[in-house]
Amino acid sequence: MTVDSMRKIDQNVGVVLCLLIMPFVWLIDLLRGRTAKPDISRTLFIELSEMGSSIIVDPAMRKLQKESNATLYFAIFTKNYKSLVLLNTIPSENIFKMNSDNLFQLTGEVIRFIIWCRKNKITTVIDLELFSRFTALLSFFSGARDRVGFTNLHDEGLFRGNIINKSVRYNPHVHIAVNFISLINKALGHFQNAYPTIEVPFESLKLERAAVSESGIAVVRQKIKTLYPAWTNELVVLLNVNASDLLPQRRWMQENFAEVGRNLLAEFPNILIVLTGSPAERDYVQKVCDQINHARCVNSSGVFQFEELVPLYQISTFMLTNDSGPAHFAAVTPLKVFVLFGPETPALYLPIGGNAEPFYLGLPCSPCVSASNHRKTSCEARPCITGISPKVVTTRLKNFLLETSSLSPTKA
Repeated sequence: MTVDSMRKIDQNVGVVLCLLIMPFVWLIDLLRGRTAKPDISRTLFIELSEMGSSIIVDPAMRKLQKESNATLYFAIFTKNYKSLVLLNTIPSENIFKMNSDNLFQLTGEVIRFIIWCRKNKITTVIDLELFSRFTALLSFFSGARDRVGFTNLHDEGLFRGNIINKSVRYNPHVHIAVNFISLINKALGHFQNAYPTIEVPFESLKLERAAVSESGIAVVRQKIKTLYPAWTNELVVLLNVNASDLLPQRRWMQENFAEVGRNLLAEFPNILIVLTGSPAERDYVQKVCDQINHARCVNSSGVFQFEELVPLYQISTFMLTNDSGPAHFAAVTPLKVFVLFGPETPALYLPIGGNAEPFYLGLPCSPCVSASNHRKTSCEARPCITGISPKVVTTRLKNFLLETSSLSPTKA
């Protein structure tokens, strides 16, 4: 199913289902009795649609594990689950992978999810999605007595009924990683009402580094050599030029990436630009490669397996990317990442880990997507992203190369 189809179903069908199921939720919770502190011994996290969020939530999951020794589980769409293997916080056997190709298949997956939850005796669910009715319903169907998730409290809209029974007020003014930690603090019983009164300094969020093997690095080096046989260890610069269909307005224009690439190659003869992307993005990426039109620029879309991204990031100098999954994947490595923000804001979604730097105009209309509109915008002009100047980006990237390497700008 397309992202828009899922949004429409969640809005139109989800609200009705939440209304219908509310009396049953109330009755079952009444019979079970309320608990001051959830039983978090077998905790399930639900984050279906965002690969980046499965990285951002990692410090929160590790906090829960450290402070309670809980067994952790995770439910995610099949197409996104590989993001969880970068840090391996959740054992592979504890991950429920849900297919979502069509509505009939998704219905069957819900049944399979219910059976899986009963088999694993899930005690608490932490719903990481921002006001999704579907994941709220999954939380209830899991059979867990305690269901922790975000609430709008006194805000208008975003109706999910009473399905979440350990609610936390979502704060749209702080980073999503801080909001995730607040969910954990709620599950740990650190506060009782919906207001997360426990301080979470953003500086305290630590992201683990992914393990990188020498064999993995050797494979990546060989693939680069195959893409560019003349490679003699020139510095690798990554350009991630695409973004997921979840929010296509995040894409900086192809011609802008191409202009930056040409400028860098013209001044630095000792760099190799590697354009990254999935197999499905190859044609899109190739258009940028064609516009750069330089021997030291190669299209690697579909060449590197997902598990090879970490060693690729490990040996690279920096990456310029749209606000998308790879920005967060790279955060588990020391790689410097420059992220182009448009309809969203780095105040909420800058990759954690300390190595990310945003390009962001901060227009009065920005950010135009949020939890309240389920991250959907009808803006077509996109001045928030189209207005980011290739000249400004090029200047910053040139300065970074000069600051961090022995390169000097020499006309090729």
